[in-house]
Amino acid sequence: MLDLKEYGVDMWPEEKISSFREKLLNWYDENKRDLPWRRSKNPYHIWVSEIMLQQTRVDTVIPYYERFLNWFPTVESLANAPEERLLKAWEGLGYYSRVRNMQVAAQQIMADFGGQFPNTYEGISSLKGIGPYTAGAISSIAFNLPEPAVDGNVMRVLSRLFEVNHDIGVPSNRKIFQAMMEILIDPERPGDFNQALMDLGSDIEAPVNPRPEESPVKEFSAAYQNGTMDSYPIKEPKKKPLPIYLKALVVRNNRGQYLLEKNESEKLLAGFWHFPLIEVEEFSQEEEQLNLFAQVAEKSVTFGPTPQESFEQDYDLEVNWSHQVFDQVKHVFSHRKWHIQILAGQVTDSKQFDDREIRWVSPQEFSDYPFAKPQQKIWQAYKTVLEDEGRY
Repeated sequence: MLDLKEYGVDMWPEEKISSFREKLLNWYDENKRDLPWRRSKNPYHIWVSEIMLQQTRVDTVIPYYERFLNWFPTVESLANAPEERLLKAWEGLGYYSRVRNMQVAAQQIMADFGGQFPNTYEGISSLKGIGPYTAGAISSIAFNLPEPAVDGNVMRVLSRLFEVNHDIGVPSNRKIFQAMMEILIDPERPGDFNQALMDLGSDIEAPVNPRPEESPVKEFSAAYQNGTMDSYPIKEPKKKPLPIYLKALVVRNNRGQYLLEKNESEKLLAGFWHFPLIEVEEFSQEEEQLNLFAQVAEKSVTFGPTPQESFEQDYDLEVNWSHQVFDQVKHVFSHRKWHIQILAGQVTDSKQFDDREIRWVSPQEFSDYPFAKPQQKIWQAYKTVLEDEGRY
């Protein structure tokens, strides 16, 4: 077992730990949020909720969670789901590797566990995409095993309780908080204990505008008692995401259909359908401020083919390009920020593409195709201008 004193952490005596558990759980019993996944002990349901809640707000997750279980009510149905149906279910949630890993894990459950969700921490941990936090959450909530579930909320609370002088953003420091939780966790109600700390950390002990004076365990908090709340947790600020500049080619045929392409790469947003995108080095200052089509074309002459010319060559289409100005679309991923300018055009000859996953699709059919969030934003920016002009 980790010697916490080596890391400057002095744990409480057993009597104080028992008192802490009682105060925290009493508060949880009176104040816990009524969430759909808390009405179930089904490990599949809890797993779905925990994966969705990674990097995503609770109020955003609830409708996704309910729809996902409606579409895929069992592990078997998830294991056998077609890719496009799977991505459609996750459309807009982001971090799409989560749902791909879930399908692989569901297939593992079918193959290695006879279709039954594993009921041990080790078995749960063996599944694709399940790390220590998720394994601890499922183990404790679904199976009442005394396994800690240490996420950012929990580390924030513990940092303030014990004035932990270690950066919670450094992965190797997680073992400190894991060892602390192994001592603190209530052996009778481990799932409720984990969820109580999560609730406390996401609300009263939130990263922004915390309300420590309302905490049910403020008398236990060294940071609160010593007036050092602003110093904890220790965490280095995130690096700014890398800017990526893209042109989105929204091309329509004379039947009102739009050209969509499936991303067949192994990279970001693989498997999703999108308007063709062309990456450029950057936008000029004039483009950033005005997004004038004429300037885009004029400035590109010196530096090689314009995005429009590249598109026509790559797709073997002749396009009548519009001078219409659209709002720039921005979308932040974890490590990069997309800046997207929309270029709109129309073709009279809507040739078919036999060798690539490219289709002409009407807006009424968009609901059948998984669109990632950036594509949804592009379509909304495009549609808004047409609606303002009475052309949609």
